[in-house]
Amino acid sequence: MWIRLRQIALVAKDLDPVVADLRAVFGLGEGYNDPGVDTFGLRNAVVPVGAQFIEVVSPVRDNTAGGRYLERRGGDGGYMVILQCDDHAPVKARVDAQRVRKVVEHDGDHYRIMQLHPRDTGGTFLEIDVQVDGESMDGPWEPAGPTWQQQRTDTVHGITAAEIQCENPDVVAAKWSAAIGAPVQQAVLGAFTVPLDNATLRFVAVADGRGEGLGGIDVRVRDVATTTKQAAARGVGDGQTFLIGGLRIRVLS
Repeated sequence: MWIRLRQIALVAKDLDPVVADLRAVFGLGEGYNDPGVDTFGLRNAVVPVGAQFIEVVSPVRDNTAGGRYLERRGGDGGYMVILQCDDHAPVKARVDAQRVRKVVEHDGDHYRIMQLHPRDTGGTFLEIDVQVDGESMDGPWEPAGPTWQQQRTDTVHGITAAEIQCENPDVVAAKWSAAIGAPVQQAVLGAFTVPLDNATLRFVAVADGRGEGLGGIDVRVRDVATTTKQAAARGVGDGQTFLIGGLRIRVLS
């Protein structure tokens, strides 16, 4: 069995400026707007980052989960870590053994979703999905639309890490590890990590006063100097770590 990081999501009060920043800084395409998210009172854009994706969601009506999350975290920020696996059965068995509640569980013809309750996992929303015939990273990924491969992705290699900030990083890392089926490793400076097939989940203490959540990501780019220059020009930061949509983004070569 394999399990990999496929998509991260952030929630923003205003969708378009955040998507514009992502596109300008990384030189990416327009992304895909999924009409299905209207069911949850949201609009979105899913932008390919290599063969992974950054999704931005924004509430379009009152009293939505996304809107409540905005209020709880005091503004735009990281919202969800979405993993892809090839077989739900062993994952569901581990999740059920921990008595973790599921916020969304749906088996479609081509795409199967399992979103876990953050009060049970800690940290932030964790979603683990299956894409039928999606073994190749260049293959289908339903949330990104039917033609995502035609989007420009040559400026980035992909997302290499997601950083989850929490009050007790060791405890939250252990809960995610048990669900994912990968061991916890202790990293430098008090962080704990859980390895995936193509990336790392990093659990750190809350240090920005915003509480638990998806605090940041690492993105491997083809040209760090160009990316940081474009970030400075957009006014989102000066250096290899900057802020887009309340999410810390660190670029690496």
